Amino acid sequence: MEEPIDYYIRKCIENDRGAQQKIYQLYAPVLYGLCIKYMKNEEDAKDVFQEAFVVAFQKMNQYRFEGSFEGWLKRIFINKLIETLKKRKRDLLFEDETFQGDIIDEEEDVDVYSIPKEKLVECIQQLPDQYRLVFNLYYFEKMKHKEIALALNISEGTSKSNLNRAKGNLQRRIAALMAIKKD
Repeated sequence: MEEPIDYYIRKCIENDRGAQQKIYQLYAPVLYGLCIKYMKNEEDAKDVFQEAFVVAFQKMNQYRFEGSFEGWLKRIFINKLIETLKKRKRDLLFEDETFQGDIIDEEEDVDVYSIPKEKLVECIQQLPDQYRLVFNLYYFEKMKHKEIALALNISEGTSKSNLNRAKGNLQRRIAALMAIKKD
């Protein structure tokens, strides 16, 4: 009979390697996918993935058994991803909020359903770090601009501007892929 997840969490707190392996097996696919979305390449994603799991196991005793354990793990991974991107570029070059170009309507979504998932992930990985980070936090983590601004130490306007630029960039990439597909 399969043990409930709380059992494995408690065993992880006791540094039980078998329980750690079970937690890893259960959540690795989702969490690795998260890392792939944020990092430019697979090697960087693997590095952050491993580092974040180490942090998660070290902080396991801080989990309060309230809410989603997967959500708790994702928060650790997102924090590690943000920290890693900030370290890579000491000053993650966020564009100033005084954007003077075409603003994409915030309600207008990128047409992500017109291309295969793998191609979409490639397009997201090709975004500049600051655009990719804001895009992922907004769309995949469902964070509001105020939360993104706080997490990244930028203004809400800068968050909005970077999201608009990411969406425009993605729309151009998707349109180019669709044009190639039609040829």
